[in-house]
Amino acid sequence: MSLYIVSTPIGNLSDITFRAIEVLKSADLILAEDTRKTNRLLAHYGITTMLKSYHDFNKERVTPGLIEKIACGEELALVTDAGTPGVADPAFFLVRAALSEQLEVVPIPGPSAFLTALVASGLPTDRFVFENFLPNKSVRRKKLFETLTEDPRTVIFYESPHRIVKTLQDIKEVLGDVLVVIGRELTKMHEEFLRDSAENLLLHFESNPARGEMVVLLNVRIRKGN
Repeated sequence: MSLYIVSTPIGNLSDITFRAIEVLKSADLILAEDTRKTNRLLAHYGITTMLKSYHDFNKERVTPGLIEKIACGEELALVTDAGTPGVADPAFFLVRAALSEQLEVVPIPGPSAFLTALVASGLPTDRFVFENFLPNKSVRRKKLFETLTEDPRTVIFYESPHRIVKTLQDIKEVLGDVLVVIGRELTKMHEEFLRDSAENLLLHFESNPARGEMVVLLNVRIRKGN
């Protein structure tokens, strides 16, 4: 019948809609990136729907069978590890396959890490661009930052704790004293927002080793001290 794209909490398990819970309970099958993480959410809300893995490494193999299930009348709910499916995960592959067969795709809106960080960042929210995870190599990151020197939009991307120092070094070198905002452990007990220049944030992480996934935001129009 339908493929439901269900948003789930990015940290605090209370950040889920009534509708999302209803869909997860009534679905014939839930598809999850990491079934261990999703099982914790399902157990918290007493949801006993069958769970199946759906991730980058099996999506091409299992998608045809999932599309057949929907075409035969089953309702499937797709979730990601945290937040809204389709952002930095394999949901797009299944959505596109379902739409190509003219099957119904139903979004169940909810949390999103980059939007959560944006609205609390203090940076302009009228125009923004999401860059997902940046390239692994420094030279490619620098080239990306160079393209932003005249971009008026707020730029948002995800970063891991083991690479944040190198990324801040690249920002400092290319963009100077631009104000950088880092949202860490969003909605969790140790949620933290850091707002400073790349140089000062580098000093911070030298004495406070980075932990937890991060959302990084900047806007070239906003310099440190503005």
